[in-house]
Amino acid sequence: MAMTVHLDVVSAHEKMFSGLVEKIQITGQMGELGIYPGHMPLLTAIKPGMVRLVKQHGEEEVIYLSGGILEVQPDYLTVMADVAVRAEDIDAEAAKAAKQAAEEQLASSASDIDHDKAVVELEKALAQLRVIELISKNLGK
Repeated sequence: MAMTVHLDVVSAHEKMFSGLVEKIQITGQMGELGIYPGHMPLLTAIKPGMVRLVKQHGEEEVIYLSGGILEVQPDYLTVMADVAVRAEDIDAEAAKAAKQAAEEQLASSASDIDHDKAVVELEKALAQLRVIELISKNLGK
């Protein structure tokens, strides 16, 4: 039987997941992280993207995160995100529209554009589209 650790994935609005996992994959501020039971304690910011859970008994789940914080302790993991959406619940059309709007803002020469905000919105939209693409590929197997 594989070793497991307790994981909570919470957003500002709801608890998305609470249960035992064999591992998670997530994008931290410094790059990709693979967290397994027994991982050393860690606290890091996470980038917009996804957390890929391998639950007890090997079942996988993917959750989009707008960014947030990952806390790793010896007997539990916590992912805290402003926004967390199960991959199958992402609105692909809304993500495409957000990407296009952010790209248009970045291409604009207007002086009242908040460049940093547009970059963040583009990162979030691209992360959602990557999650959708990953799920589509996995369903096609």
